[in-house]
Amino acid sequence: MEIRPGIRRTPEERFAGLPGYDFAPRYVDIAGGALGPLRMHYLDEGPRGAPVVLMLHGNPTWSFLYRHMIGPVVDAGYRVIAPDMIGFGRSDKPNARDAYGYDRFVDWMAQFVRALGLKAITLVCQDWGGPIGLRVLSELPDRFDAVLATNTLLPNCEPPPAGVPGWPGEGIEAWIKTCRTSDDLPTSEVFAGATVQRPADDVLAGYDAPFPDAADKAGMLQITCGIPVDENAEGLEANRAAWRALEEWHKPFLTAFSDGDPATAAWADVFRRRVPGAADQPHTVIPNAGHFVQEEQGAALAGVLVDFLARNRATA
Repeated sequence: MEIRPGIRRTPEERFAGLPGYDFAPRYVDIAGGALGPLRMHYLDEGPRGAPVVLMLHGNPTWSFLYRHMIGPVVDAGYRVIAPDMIGFGRSDKPNARDAYGYDRFVDWMAQFVRALGLKAITLVCQDWGGPIGLRVLSELPDRFDAVLATNTLLPNCEPPPAGVPGWPGEGIEAWIKTCRTSDDLPTSEVFAGATVQRPADDVLAGYDAPFPDAADKAGMLQITCGIPVDENAEGLEANRAAWRALEEWHKPFLTAFSDGDPATAAWADVFRRRVPGAADQPHTVIPNAGHFVQEEQGAALAGVLVDFLARNRATA
């Protein structure tokens, strides 16, 4: 529903009774420029004084994606922050597609990190959580202590060894064209198409929940159009600058990609080669999962994360 001209907000009743998602909603306002203030939703679980784990989702998901991981990480003694990006989940959704852009998503997330005063962050990033979160890390490096990257990328349009061969490839180009030319896409079917085993109907309903109408999907459709695929793309030079920052990143950087996501698999090796902090880390592959590893193997990924956190805290 529209809460003011140009801004939509999903009714709260859409989020009632979702499986495994009984976390208290929290909100913070960030600056939206000409859009006015934007309300951003996030989960904040665990002791306030504990080390922070920032879990960033991608497209077409929201913080619901991390519901299997939050409990085990909190039980291990950490504070978990899981925001919904603008245009997703319980966060505000600008109506116009041109309200969204890669650099704006980065700015909104950087504002979020500053607004909550987050420091000593371990970043967990998947899908668009990587391009956005790693850009924020490159801009605010003193606020981050470690990274766990899963099924993600940081596009740079460079040949190997700096990038991946054949980028972006026909699959990525076709997906961008689909999003650019569509006014609506079935969210849960997009999600299910990237899994190894189709999720249950109530789970798929959880991914549909933030998007009751086509008008709510502007961000979901437009974010894909922001993937840097050529030299003129928005954010490409900032991505390359982020890579230069990562080449000076000596703090821990772990990859835990799944075995069923060919779209991102090649990027794991790029991160391992180019990021000094990835040296000597116990990189792993999570079996029996597609692109959305948190949904299909959330407990396994949470175990990898808890071990990573404990090892880093022990050696800090």
